[in-house]
Amino acid sequence: MYLKLKSSSISSLFLMAYSILIFPITCYFVMTQNSFLVEWEIIHLSSCMMTFTFILDMVSLSFSNVVCLISACVMMFSSSYMSHDMYLKRFTLLVMLFVLSMNLLVFIPSLPALLLGWDGLGIVSFVLVIYYQNTKSLNAGMITILANRIGDVMILLSIGILVLQGHWIIILMSDFYLSGLVVFAILIAGMTKSAQIPFSAWLPAAMAAPTPVSALVHSSTLVTAGVFLIIRFFPFLNTLEMFKPCLLFISVLTLLMAGIGANYENDLKKVIALSTLSQLGVMMMSLGLNMVHLSLFHLYTHALFKALLFMCAGMIIHNSFNNQDLRFMGGISKQAPLTVASLNIANLSLCGAPFLSGFYSKDLILEISLFNPTSAVMVFLIFIATGMTAAYSLRLSFYSLWGMPKNTALHQKQEKDPYINWSTTILTLAAIMAGFFLQTIFLDFNPTPFILPPMYKFLTIFVLSLGIFFALMIWNSDLFPTKMNKMKFFFTTMWFLAPISSQPLTKFSMILGSNLMKSVDQGWLEILGGQGVLFLSSSFSVSNQKIQMKTFNFFISMSLLFLCLSVLISFLS
Repeated sequence: MYLKLKSSSISSLFLMAYSILIFPITCYFVMTQNSFLVEWEIIHLSSCMMTFTFILDMVSLSFSNVVCLISACVMMFSSSYMSHDMYLKRFTLLVMLFVLSMNLLVFIPSLPALLLGWDGLGIVSFVLVIYYQNTKSLNAGMITILANRIGDVMILLSIGILVLQGHWIIILMSDFYLSGLVVFAILIAGMTKSAQIPFSAWLPAAMAAPTPVSALVHSSTLVTAGVFLIIRFFPFLNTLEMFKPCLLFISVLTLLMAGIGANYENDLKKVIALSTLSQLGVMMMSLGLNMVHLSLFHLYTHALFKALLFMCAGMIIHNSFNNQDLRFMGGISKQAPLTVASLNIANLSLCGAPFLSGFYSKDLILEISLFNPTSAVMVFLIFIATGMTAAYSLRLSFYSLWGMPKNTALHQKQEKDPYINWSTTILTLAAIMAGFFLQTIFLDFNPTPFILPPMYKFLTIFVLSLGIFFALMIWNSDLFPTKMNKMKFFFTTMWFLAPISSQPLTKFSMILGSNLMKSVDQGWLEILGGQGVLFLSSSFSVSNQKIQMKTFNFFISMSLLFLCLSVLISFLS
């Protein structure tokens, strides 16, 4: 029986077994609040010592548990979704490498060794984004890997600076006179991986990857690596005074940009990608408000319902003749009840609907943002972006689930695949119950008791309701124009970040190449190269021929002249 299983199913069973086995160990570390630092000495030559450090604590074990649970469901989903793929084994191997890289990143607190997982994520994500080998995938892969290389360079710079400290374990950093530079480098590295402004363009572009990859990459692995890096090194990063205000400002801008952009986007997967960007902004915002455990909690709940959202989107795309445009979907609610129910649960959890997993983390983050001494402008923008979340979630459901059927006639959607049904069911249960259990069992994040007036307490629900109301009111108005105009272009290109991230460098290189071609290839090389030599030799040969012809005529005339003279002299004598 096991010999007949696909490679993706075997890897799914392995990941699920690992997740179940590590769960009691995670519970033990959560209850005891212990941290074990295991150092393996690889080589020791005189005063030079090379070591490899592992950290076992509540954060690393719980993160690994969530990642492997989601990866197991995604691989189970892939057994059906990628079943017709010729290279399923290669795909499975790449995804397992991706999960391994994330686990390395989670368990290693030392910066040089952390590069194993960090660079592994970058390289494997590039390979997975260009999995469908076409021009669009290659362009998306190049933007992805070049944006992530900025973060890699920043990690390398921080390693170089930390040489002066004598060790690379940032969680054990003491007072260091160059700590400001290290904090800046690690902040930029975290921003590139988590696609904060101005490095946001690669996240929607990476949707060129297969849907199972999107479900894994944009829920619990690649995009959360930057958030995890900042969570892991937060005590050290917090030593810089300007760190939290800068992080808060950038994250709120990202949150707002993604929320507005998702309301204008028509690609189903890109809408979900922009919602991921929005939730990454929420996580970074909670870090900027000094809520580390709450940010980690939201990371876990978001990972569970976002993977479910992508898998349901994959099912809808698969059953719509691989069409991703929301405008050509509709009527799915009557044909695929399980997918629609799971999608609605994930969407409501994303919005922070009461008593779903997203509510427990997102609602508390918004309430503490009201309680914290924060700028009123920041709080206003945060709540606008929260309303936008409800608006684009309702728009997505309206277009794809409840609207009029706009696809091919006599086309029926099927839900008979056990792989897909089991994977979506597991994640649906997690999206419903995980928030409650994580809040009561896993994370002891109870802050100082704070009291909010009833008006503030109901503000989140009011803003969500307002977002839904505006989405219904301005559905077919001029605010959502069908034709492209300047405002729509501004919002759909993520405040011009998409063209700015790719076109200036491309334009510079193309103009440089064009000028080089005109001046060198079609210019000096024409003069000094083959064409020039041909022209020179031909002109020399023509001149030589002319000279020879003239010389020959002159020689004949001189010969005749001397002949005549000699005959004349002979007659005269």
